[in-house]
Amino acid sequence: MKAVIVNEAGGVENLQFTEIDKPVIGNDEVLVKVVSVSINPVDVKSRAYEGVLNWIFEEKRPVILGWDISGEVVETGKSVTDFKPGDEVFGMVNFFGKGNAYAEYVAAPAAHLALKPQNITHQQAAAASMAASTAYQALVDVAGIKKGSRVLVHAASGGVGHFAVQMAKHFGAYVIGISSGKNKEFVLSLGADEHIDYTTENFYEKVQDADIVIDTLQGKALSDSVDIVKENGIIITLPTPEIPEDIALRARKKKVNIEFMMVQSKKETAEAIAGLLKQEALKPFVYKTFPFEDIALAHLEVETSRVAGKVIVNL
Repeated sequence: MKAVIVNEAGGVENLQFTEIDKPVIGNDEVLVKVVSVSINPVDVKSRAYEGVLNWIFEEKRPVILGWDISGEVVETGKSVTDFKPGDEVFGMVNFFGKGNAYAEYVAAPAAHLALKPQNITHQQAAAASMAASTAYQALVDVAGIKKGSRVLVHAASGGVGHFAVQMAKHFGAYVIGISSGKNKEFVLSLGADEHIDYTTENFYEKVQDADIVIDTLQGKALSDSVDIVKENGIIITLPTPEIPEDIALRARKKKVNIEFMMVQSKKETAEAIAGLLKQEALKPFVYKTFPFEDIALAHLEVETSRVAGKVIVNL
């Protein structure tokens, strides 16, 4: 089968096409013929930085990047009862770990997949894997979102952000989305009650008493968020667990919780996302699609940090 491997971190030229054997599945795995994969910021960072590549894959080389897949089951392991050949499935495979998604066939734990709802495409399903799982686990599992919660979402037009806005609204929250002005209508169309243009406005002058902040940026965004969260409110930060001490100290004084969260592949999350997609409470926005042979261009697109929604690669 065709696959894309990385031997060392660096530019997109390090994404190399090769022919390898189809994976052999274990008892609790399914073999998926991949239709679409989604390119996440972690894919780009793993390809670009040796430190990130080593963090995830340790010393193993070459590696196959990617975690988000949507496709068709062609074979099931002996212990698998949830899926059968011919089923259309999607999910975030083996995160944190080796997803091996940039390939024509992927061996995926059955517990990391859900049936793809018929009302969405494979492209939308791949888009809703890691990014939607991150938003769901942040809002539901960590923050415990409730009806009436005031939720602020940084980078509200981005991959995680555009799902977080829709989910927060679905759970009955009042949602404030921050993005550039050119994405204002997009963010409002997702259900945001307010939009703040970070290029012309300071959100800390306009927002008070947020219960939950979804921080995808850190830096000044995280620092300023401490000032607008109410006592016992929570900031869920996604980029890195390393919180600057001055920010952590201010948060403690104000009794604001800052929680780093890294998404994990879980059956309950995959099925929850599938349910939200099926009832159209969640609509993935596919920004651009690329053919498999142009996966390097897809990486460059994500690297701009100007993507609204998700970038997808079709096999």
